[in-house]
Amino acid sequence: MTLGETITNEEKKLEEDKNKTKYWKRWGPYLGERQWATVREDYSDNGDAWSAFPFEHSRSRVYRWGEDGLAGVSDNHQLICLSLGLWNEKDDILKEKAFGLTNSQGNHGEDVKELYYYLDNTPTHSYMKYLYKYPTKKYPYKELIDQNANRSRQELEFEITDIKDLFKENNYFDILFEMAKSNDDPDELYFRITATNKSNEPAPLHIIPNILFRNTWSWDSNDPTETERPKFSKEFNDSNYSIKIDHYKLGNRRLIFAPAPGVTENSPDIEPKLLFTENESNLKRLYDVENKFKYVKDGFHDYIIDEVEDAVNPENFGTKACGWFQFDEIPPNENVTIRYKLTPIKDSTEEENSEIEIDEEEFDLVFEQRSNDADEFYWNVSPLPIPDELRNVQRQAFAGLLWTKQFYNFVHDAWYHGDTNADISPTPNRAGGRNKEWKHLYIEDILSLPDKWEYPFFAAWDSAFHCIPLSMIDPTFAKKQLDLLTREWYMHPNGQIPAYEWNFSDVNPPVHAWSAFRIYKLEKKFYKKADREFLERVFQKLLLNFTWWVNIKDNLNHYQLVDH
Repeated sequence: MTLGETITNEEKKLEEDKNKTKYWKRWGPYLGERQWATVREDYSDNGDAWSAFPFEHSRSRVYRWGEDGLAGVSDNHQLICLSLGLWNEKDDILKEKAFGLTNSQGNHGEDVKELYYYLDNTPTHSYMKYLYKYPTKKYPYKELIDQNANRSRQELEFEITDIKDLFKENNYFDILFEMAKSNDDPDELYFRITATNKSNEPAPLHIIPNILFRNTWSWDSNDPTETERPKFSKEFNDSNYSIKIDHYKLGNRRLIFAPAPGVTENSPDIEPKLLFTENESNLKRLYDVENKFKYVKDGFHDYIIDEVEDAVNPENFGTKACGWFQFDEIPPNENVTIRYKLTPIKDSTEEENSEIEIDEEEFDLVFEQRSNDADEFYWNVSPLPIPDELRNVQRQAFAGLLWTKQFYNFVHDAWYHGDTNADISPTPNRAGGRNKEWKHLYIEDILSLPDKWEYPFFAAWDSAFHCIPLSMIDPTFAKKQLDLLTREWYMHPNGQIPAYEWNFSDVNPPVHAWSAFRIYKLEKKFYKKADREFLERVFQKLLLNFTWWVNIKDNLNHYQLVDH
């Protein structure tokens, strides 16, 4: 960068990723926050996506096009997904994903009803920090629905902060999630979760880091056979806490947990219990028919909460796994920390691979180094003398943009006609319904989203605006976003850029060209690089878009329909 005088460690990683010498962006915050009730998962005949896949189904029913979770991390094709599960011993279900109201439930439309904050993130996602506030009392799912149902559009929304005995009385945990990457290996990921009891009373807490394979095997006959099916399995013996990962595309890795230090100096370490189940639908719970698989997606709910012993696989393998840490009592204002890491298996010898213990001091040093790298990078972004408060506002705004990157998968042909291997088939009415003009769409990319809960899909107009601040910290990603939306597998043959998944044919203001030129100028200013190849490439496609734009209305000011 030209604003700073030095090349930072983060900038070196960005350059390595751009040149494909090391893939620093392979892992990031690419997991969704709400996959349920999206158009992609709507297999109904009436197009009511909000009702077709409700929140109540989400813990038990397998998704077709993606995954979701709290503090979610995945690879750039969302094949391996890591997220956070919690339980306060009062809720009826594990807290695995953000809850919110659907469009018809909220008196102002759809609305997430959680408290969480994106605190920090770097463009290569070498350091990420996220804060979630989890009640020590029972989570008020029903009260949030009922209270908002009784309010009119003219009244304020009823929020979780309006419930007296929760956040107003500090009855919650601060759950601080951090991820850091090794300085040398972008595939070695370190995770640290620190939970602090902010209430005035001791409270129990279960922390359950999850890892699962996105279910890609149930839909397409070209996907892996049963023998190629990915697998998690317990490694070695009870004195180790390691999950071996076998994936036909990503190779062999392992997820290693360390025992958590006790709450006080004299209390014993908390050892995790490794659990295994399958990322398969619980048909019995959903539809009252027999399950095809003995172990199903919501097995951890049954095992941990209801103590159903046969809800998890005693042979310790599956396509979904977790490490279960149980803290019986965390005193007021005290905290607990758990540590685990995802790492490639680099040596095949059993003897050397058995050395899998985590050194706490060395582990925490990685976080300190990556945090320092983030400080240095963002200081380089804005070296001008501005107040610390404004500097922090800017940095957290960048964190928000980076945390809302998500793997977005949508293949219209498979969605429209149905998958070759699937139990879910489109209904007859659906084929002539939503987005029928966009049969060419094939999307499998990391995209910048407006919001990962309320708008968990790309929106072309929003993307154009996001890319301008993103170009200050990662012009390569910003340019690729604009470039993608003009490619043949996105842009309609008539020149229209897809708007958003509820209606790809919606008409947006023509801001794409403006954004492309602004990014070109900003990169030239900040990085002293004029990327004329990008400008020329996107300009050619935007000529098509301009032709579509000036012809979408007739002389009576009526929108022209797409020629089918």
